[in-house]
Amino acid sequence: MWRVKLDDDHHAFAELMRRWQRPIENLCARMLSDSDRAQDVAQMVFARVFSRRADWEPTAKFSTFLWRIALNLCRDDLRGRQRRRECSLEEWLDTAGPELLDNGQPTPDTAADIQERADLVRNALFKLAPQHREVVVLRHYEQLKFCEIAEVLEIPEGTVKSRMAEALNQLSRLLGPLKEKNVWNNQSKELLAL
Repeated sequence: MWRVKLDDDHHAFAELMRRWQRPIENLCARMLSDSDRAQDVAQMVFARVFSRRADWEPTAKFSTFLWRIALNLCRDDLRGRQRRRECSLEEWLDTAGPELLDNGQPTPDTAADIQERADLVRNALFKLAPQHREVVVLRHYEQLKFCEIAEVLEIPEGTVKSRMAEALNQLSRLLGPLKEKNVWNNQSKELLAL
C-alpha cells in the first residue's frame, strides 16, 4: 500500500486487489444478501481505496482500512435499497423454488434440504440489525478476532462482544425452525456456537 500511496503504483494496487478481492466480495455478499450487488460494491471498495490512497496511514493494518471502507459502502447500499424498496432478482428467484439438478449432484430431496437450510440461515442473518450482522460476518466468516473487529468498526472490544452475544441470541430465536424441522446440521450449530 505504501507503493500505491507514494508512487501511484498500479501494479502494487493490482496485487492488493488480487489478494483481497474474494474476501471483500464475500463480506459484501453476506452483508447485502445479493451476490451481484456484492460484486458491484466490492468494485466500489477498491475504487474508493485507490481514490483515498493518500488518506491511508500505517498506524493500523491495511485490512482494517479495507474492511472499514467495505462495511461503510455496504451500509450505504442497504440504506439506499431501503429507501428505494428494491428487491434483487436473486431474492425473487430464490422464492420460485429449487432448480433442476444435473447428474452427479445430490438427490433432489437432499438438495432441497440443503437449500432450505442455507436460505433460513441467510435470511436469519439478514434480519439482524446491521451492527449485529457486521460483527457476526467479520467474526464467523472472515475469522477476525474481537480486537480486530473493534479496530475495523472503531468501537470498544467490549461493545463488539456484547453485539456478538445479542446477535447470537437473535439468531438462536430466528433459527428455531431449523431445530423444529430436523433440518439442523453441524454447520448451523457451529454458527450459533460462536
